[in-house]
Amino acid sequence: MTAAVLTAPLDAIRVGRRARVRRRTIGISVLAVLLVALLAGEILLGRTIYPLSEVLAVMAGQDVPGASFTVGQLRIPRAVTGALGGIAFGIAGSTFQTLLRNPLASPDVIGITSGASAAAVFSLVVLHLSGGLTTLIALAVGIATAVVIYAASRGGDATGGRLILIGIGIGAMLEAVVSYLIQRAAEWDVAVAMRWLTGSLNGSRMEDLPPLVGAVIILVPVVLLLSRDLDALALGDASATALGVRVDRTRILLIVCAVALACFATATTGPIAFVAFLAGPIAGRIVGAGSSLVVPSALVGACLVLGADLLGQFAFDTKFPVGVITGILGAPYLIYLLIRTSRRGGSA
Repeated sequence: MTAAVLTAPLDAIRVGRRARVRRRTIGISVLAVLLVALLAGEILLGRTIYPLSEVLAVMAGQDVPGASFTVGQLRIPRAVTGALGGIAFGIAGSTFQTLLRNPLASPDVIGITSGASAAAVFSLVVLHLSGGLTTLIALAVGIATAVVIYAASRGGDATGGRLILIGIGIGAMLEAVVSYLIQRAAEWDVAVAMRWLTGSLNGSRMEDLPPLVGAVIILVPVVLLLSRDLDALALGDASATALGVRVDRTRILLIVCAVALACFATATTGPIAFVAFLAGPIAGRIVGAGSSLVVPSALVGACLVLGADLLGQFAFDTKFPVGVITGILGAPYLIYLLIRTSRRGGSA
């Protein structure tokens, strides 16, 4: 009788663990299939629909008249840029939200991507630079903005409330700088800057991808290796320390990885609105509580970018940049979250 009473809770724990693993496996599998389907849509769909055999031939490096340019030079770079940018944004947003235990703590909300945006606009409309130089400047200033926000928020509460408020304030200041630069810019520079500011995959080129590819290859495995420590930090510093996590070192390393991923993605695609903000919460809904969100957030981020880009290209009479569509999707959730936070008078 006693043994049965003791084993009952253990059986319940095992059943619950198996259910969580099954839900996570199914969720990640569905997201992976969806991502493959969206990548196929990006490559196959367009004004001209090429046979699958020609598309595969182009991907194999063969020269196919018409398809080699359209598929090889336009669609594939666009699809790869969108997928990698979405992965970077998704992981960066989820890492910040988990680390600071606040759904508002994503790079686009707390001003980090605003630093990269202001730098890119300055280089475009004042310095008249383009391409790789603009990317490097946006990356450097985005990282510098994160350092300033982190330094100014030292001594705040563990949940990052002070960091979020300071980040929002600095982000607002940087947005004002962007508005000033746009007003003073020449007409032909404004069009280029505005296309970049909305977040767009138009004009994506394989030559622009190496920095983002390198960031994803190097930084994503680091975040994956630290994912258990990240989950422990979500329980609080005291609990994480009790579990053997080196809190300060791990937090700084995760922040550096998340900031770099967000800045590399922003420097390549522009500040695609709300992808970092939405990826984590959506991933959490899919795989459930108690699971690491790094991989699901990466998949959700990529699916959001590619899905929004396809909607912007084909769902309306006018073609819209991907950032417009993600902005429409993310703004209502941000408003809801702010209202809920205000009513609770604290953390969301």
